[in-house]
Amino acid sequence: MEPFTNDRLQLPRNMIENSMFEEEPDVVDLAKEPCLHPLEPDEVEYEPRGSRLLVRGLEHYDPIFIQSDGPRGLSYMDSMDIIKLYPLVPCGPFPKSSVTWKSSVIMEDGLVQDEFSESVKMSTYLVAFVVGEMKNLSQDVNGTLVSIYAVPEKIGQVHHALETTVKLLEFYQNYFEIQYPLKKLDLVAIPDFEAGAMENWGLLTFREETLLYDNNTSSVADRKLVTKIIAHELAHQWFGNLVTMEWWNDLWLNEGFATFMEYFSLEKIFEELASYEDFLDARFKTMKKDSLNSSHPISSSSVQSSEQIEEMFDSLSYFKGASLLLMLKTYLSEDVFQHAVVLYLHNHSYAAIHSDDLWDSFNEVTNKTLDVKKMMKTWTLQKGFPLVTVQRKGKQLLVQQERFFLNMKPEIQPSDASYLWHIPLSCVTEGRNYSKYPLVLLLDKKSGVINLTEEVQWVKVNTNMSGYYIVHYADDDWEALIKQLKTNPYVLSDKDRANLINNIFELAGLGKVPLQRAFDLIDYLGNETSTAPITEALFQTGLIYNLLEKLGYMDLASRLVTRVFKLLQSQIQQQTWTDEGTPSLRELRSVLLEFACTHSLENCSTTAMKLFDDWVASNGTQSLPTDVMTTVFKVGAKTERGWLFLLSKYISIGSEAEKNKILEALASSEDVWKLYWLMKTSLNGDIIRTQKLSFVIRTVGRRFPGHLLAWDFVKENWNKLVQKFHLGSYTMQSIVAGSTHLFSTKAHLSEVRAFFENQSEATFRLRCVQEALEVIQLNIQWMEKNLKTLTQWL
Repeated sequence: MEPFTNDRLQLPRNMIENSMFEEEPDVVDLAKEPCLHPLEPDEVEYEPRGSRLLVRGLEHYDPIFIQSDGPRGLSYMDSMDIIKLYPLVPCGPFPKSSVTWKSSVIMEDGLVQDEFSESVKMSTYLVAFVVGEMKNLSQDVNGTLVSIYAVPEKIGQVHHALETTVKLLEFYQNYFEIQYPLKKLDLVAIPDFEAGAMENWGLLTFREETLLYDNNTSSVADRKLVTKIIAHELAHQWFGNLVTMEWWNDLWLNEGFATFMEYFSLEKIFEELASYEDFLDARFKTMKKDSLNSSHPISSSSVQSSEQIEEMFDSLSYFKGASLLLMLKTYLSEDVFQHAVVLYLHNHSYAAIHSDDLWDSFNEVTNKTLDVKKMMKTWTLQKGFPLVTVQRKGKQLLVQQERFFLNMKPEIQPSDASYLWHIPLSCVTEGRNYSKYPLVLLLDKKSGVINLTEEVQWVKVNTNMSGYYIVHYADDDWEALIKQLKTNPYVLSDKDRANLINNIFELAGLGKVPLQRAFDLIDYLGNETSTAPITEALFQTGLIYNLLEKLGYMDLASRLVTRVFKLLQSQIQQQTWTDEGTPSLRELRSVLLEFACTHSLENCSTTAMKLFDDWVASNGTQSLPTDVMTTVFKVGAKTERGWLFLLSKYISIGSEAEKNKILEALASSEDVWKLYWLMKTSLNGDIIRTQKLSFVIRTVGRRFPGHLLAWDFVKENWNKLVQKFHLGSYTMQSIVAGSTHLFSTKAHLSEVRAFFENQSEATFRLRCVQEALEVIQLNIQWMEKNLKTLTQWL
């Protein structure tokens, strides 16, 4: 999940500055202004390029004008382009400001006027218009006309989106027991769009790469991305549009539910995509962010300024929110969960709500046999998550909880007494069937006991990683699990195997487990055939490799690669340069061959270069296996000729899927001048659209030649970046993290801190800045604790 896939509402400073307030923008309490200045008179005329918009009682947005293939223009207005005409907005662009709309669009020559039917009651931030030369493909679904729009030359890439949307619409209507209320549902692929997508009611707007699918150049990962984003935005038609959070402090009610339904719906309709692997990976990465002191509760009372609002659009609101819903569904059962969700939607349709309304619906369904509100507030109102420590004694498991906190410095550690969660604990042991083993304890105290029916050789807590917590076992129990993985790993699910790998490496980083024990656990990988455990092992060892490489410990980094390669050598040797196999195995192929080619293993680069040369000889017309296309392009981009050819194809081709693969390869170059040119060109937005800048900076910052350059570029262009993307925006969060996350020296820590301290106080207070500083501190801490051990052991 990359950052652009999170739909996001920008609320930049000028939204407030252009209003009629006299207060300083940063102290305006927007939440207390339910209807600031109703529109008088009730009619406004505004002329975007190519058309005139006649608005009656309608919030208006200043359009972006997009050139595409010459003079044809596309104008769109939605909540991603917030409000130069803000004083004319009825009741403001706030979630609880709901009205009905009636509007007209008059074409430039004045001879044609489009009249729109009066809308349903809806929040002001959900209105959008698109005017331009586009084509569409449509299908009727029980009286709702579903249409996918694209620029004419890309209309052949909308078939997958239409088929997916139809299936998802039918699923959601059945699951929620509420029909989609509009007569039409338009999904529009916009060439230049900063966010991944936006759920405007009845007119969903997308980046081309998140809606279009090219059979010749889109990989299985691209197919999964498009399917997930459509599922997310369609879920918003109920969670966010039909029922809307009252204020941005409860954004997770919109985004957490949409993210949960995104994965849940794919599991039900597109099971072959194995989307649970992506959800598992997202949970791992979200928990890493949530274990920082700079984290925040997903339901927060201190959300007032525009920067604070934008900062809520982060992975916690999306993926922690979704993870908590998964945990609740698993604990209550799927039927009870669905019943409560349906009740919640029926009770609050066309209304603005807060978190208590959701929990009240759950309590009504459970008939107060469980106080869901009390339980879930321990997860939504405090930041972080628990570490559950488990010790096996005969037929009992002794469990206790504390906050999992990565920073080991005493002055930063929180008070244990202030953190307590109500944790649904589950476990699996030898000989127990997964589907029949019940959840055994709701741990609502610091410690508790799980009684087993018999003594067992091993126990694995947090079955299928359905709970949002990390588990630490006593030494003997870790050894028993390691032994079981080596003997027969398949008595545990692939989710549980990946969960064990994640937990032991995170605990090793905290110092609770020796790093060598973490490597002992992954020694079984030679017998692993599933994608999730292998990708998690490569991710965790890759983090270590990156720290070693960036500090110049090349021999040690090489020895680490050799050790990991020996574990996965047989799986790498089995891979073919094709698109054959299940979606999960195809993604595994991408990961393994990327690892092999990056480190010049098993003649991988030779094979990739042969494919690249043949592709170049055909002038880019020869078909390449889509799942390994990025790897092939990266190898080809290592030569001057290959890099320049890829750039020429990037400029000329029409497939966004292929362009993304090329851009990643271009940004993986070892030539710092090329890397600087890419970042500068992306900032200017001519050859490479500005929407790609954060992706380019992150990619440049991952590699050894570019990680210092990326930070220098951000410093040099900070003011321009803030003007384009605004403080607190998801794009700025991504840029700050992507340019600093691999620093691991005190000198870099001081430099980054000094740079942001010299900006405005609001800049230094940004959560992403504090997170960046904390990550650098943790990298330093990790190296100080583990470098000597690694040197002696590898």
